[in-house]
Amino acid sequence: MTDMERRGRATEAFFGRRKGKPLREQQAEKLSTLLPAFSIDLSTAPPEPLKELFPVETDRLRLEIGFGGGEHLIHRAVESPSTGFIGVEPFVNSMQKLLSSIDSAGARNIRVYDEDATQILDWLPDGSIDQIDLLYPDPWTKRRHWKRRFVSKTNLNRFHRVLKPGALFCFASDIDTYVNWTLLKCRDHGGFEWLASNAADWLTPYEGWPSTRYEAKAKREGRSSAYLTFKRV
Repeated sequence: MTDMERRGRATEAFFGRRKGKPLREQQAEKLSTLLPAFSIDLSTAPPEPLKELFPVETDRLRLEIGFGGGEHLIHRAVESPSTGFIGVEPFVNSMQKLLSSIDSAGARNIRVYDEDATQILDWLPDGSIDQIDLLYPDPWTKRRHWKRRFVSKTNLNRFHRVLKPGALFCFASDIDTYVNWTLLKCRDHGGFEWLASNAADWLTPYEGWPSTRYEAKAKREGRSSAYLTFKRV
């Protein structure tokens, strides 16, 4: 990618840290062993069909962008062994934690990508994904930073291209301004239908929802969460 292309992505690509506390030697060794085994290589064309990314038979494909500690992703992968999961997370410590959980759980229906999510969205074939999860993304709460939010017209265009007709985009956040922002961006885009049927829908966690550390922190700090589901039209 050229410098000009990187600058062109600036308002819809990844912002934030890639590393936290240094990994212990054993953690670093495990990461260096497991990451190549589970990572998706974007230097090659996507397999046809895409489910060949996985060494097990899958009938659905699901993408989670920014999986954090990986609690949700590993829970869903174990819960739905016939679904292939692609998890994206550039934060090294989070990737190490997820890969250790995959190794312990023996989940073979997960593949990961440890760089900018826009890159894998551009790599994926048209109409190949059954669901995209964007759960507790960085809210960039200061108004001057709102342009850095991952939900944007450009990224919704990416979502719309890779999702199958009728597929789902699920968004969760405890930040009111980001919830409202997402509702407005999806409405203005025109390619997504909000599936709320009553006032309680967006305050009700998804079926089988495992509580995450981000959600627990929000509750401790007195914030309620919203769970939005959109259908790709």
